[in-house]
Amino acid sequence: MRELREEYLKAAEGLRKKLTDLSDDFFRNPELGLEEERTSAMMQGVLKEAGYSVESGVAGMKTAFKASIGSGSPKIALLAEMDALPGIGHGCGHNIAGMASIGASVALAKTLSTRLKPGQGTILVLGTPAEELGKGKVEMVKAGVFEGIDASMMVHGSSKRTVLKHFLGLERLNFTFHGKSSHASAYPEEGINALDAVIVLFNSIGLLRQQVRSDVRIHGIITDGGKKPNIIPERAAASFYVRANDLKELASVKERVINCAKGAATATGCTVDIGNGGDLNAPMKINGAFIDLYRGVLKTLGLKEDMQPPEKNVGSSDIGNVSQIIPTIHPHVPIREGINIHTREFAEATVTPEGHRALMEGVSTLGLTVMELLFNREALEAVKKDF
Repeated sequence: MRELREEYLKAAEGLRKKLTDLSDDFFRNPELGLEEERTSAMMQGVLKEAGYSVESGVAGMKTAFKASIGSGSPKIALLAEMDALPGIGHGCGHNIAGMASIGASVALAKTLSTRLKPGQGTILVLGTPAEELGKGKVEMVKAGVFEGIDASMMVHGSSKRTVLKHFLGLERLNFTFHGKSSHASAYPEEGINALDAVIVLFNSIGLLRQQVRSDVRIHGIITDGGKKPNIIPERAAASFYVRANDLKELASVKERVINCAKGAATATGCTVDIGNGGDLNAPMKINGAFIDLYRGVLKTLGLKEDMQPPEKNVGSSDIGNVSQIIPTIHPHVPIREGINIHTREFAEATVTPEGHRALMEGVSTLGLTVMELLFNREALEAVKKDF
C-alpha cells in the first residue's frame, strides 16, 4: 500500500493546476441549485476524459449525474457538490468540495487503471446538485441511486480541519396567514391584521426557545408583511427552519412550532395555511470506524486534526439523508482560521493559495481513503459493522 499511496499522491499532484483552474472558474461562474448546467457539464467532461462512464440527468434532475469505473464490489462513492448561494456565489465552497471529489476520482483512475482487477471494486462519482436547497441528495436517495453502494464520502471547506462533525436534522415550514383588509386609519375596526398574526408567531417562538434542548435551532423570516402602512394586511407570511440533533426531537419541536402558528391565528382572528418548504434533511449518522479510517489517512499525510467539539457551529445538509442509509463521512479541510461559510469572504478565500491547498488536501485524503476501502477488507467490514 505504501507504494500505491505514493503513486496516487504523485498522480494527484500532477492534476493540481487543472483542478485549481476549474475550481477558480466555478468561483467566477457560480450557478444556483438545479441550475448548475455549466458546472455539471465540465465535471462530467473531466470524468469522461479519465475513462469514467457517465449517466446524466439522474433522479429526475438535469444537473445530477452518476459516473463509474471498475466493476464488482465494494462500491465506493465520492460526492461532488456544485451549487452556489444567491448573491454570495461560492460562499459555501462547493467549488472546492466538488472538485476535491472530481480530482480524487481522476487520480484514482490514473493510479488504479492496471491495479484494480475486474470484479475487484467500483469507484462511483455522484454529482449532487442543490445542496443549498436541501434537495439533490434527497432526490437521489428516493430514486435509489445509493442502493448497493458500500460507503460514500466528500470533504468540505472550513476554517478548521475536522473529521467528526454533526449535522442537525432540518424541517422547513411556511406559514401564510389570511385576514381582512381595511383602511388602517379610517376603518381599523373592520380589518383583521394578518401581519399581527406573524408578529404573534415570532413572539411565541421567541418564548418557546426558552424551553427547548440546547441542540434545537428555530429561525425564520417574514416573507410577506403587507403592501402599504395604511392598508391592514389581509395576507402575511413567514418561513421558518426547525433543527434538532435527532428525528424524534425534530418532530416534537416541529409540532410545537406549528401550534404556535395555530395559536397566533386564533389570537388575531386569522386563518393560517401551513406548508412544508422542502423535504426533511436528516441528521448525520456518525460512523466511528469510518472516521477513524480517515484519521489514519491524515496521520499518514502528517496532518493534524483540529479537535473542535463536533456539536459546535453546526448546520444541516442533505448528506444526512445519505448517512442514514449507507456509511458516510463529511470531513472538513481547512482554508484558513477566522472565516465562516455563507459569506463573501469565504467565497473569495476559495481561490487563494490557501483555498487551493485545501482543495488538494481533499483530493489526497479522499483518494487514499477510497483505496483503503477497496484493498483493506477488514477496514471496510469495520465501517459496515459500525453502521
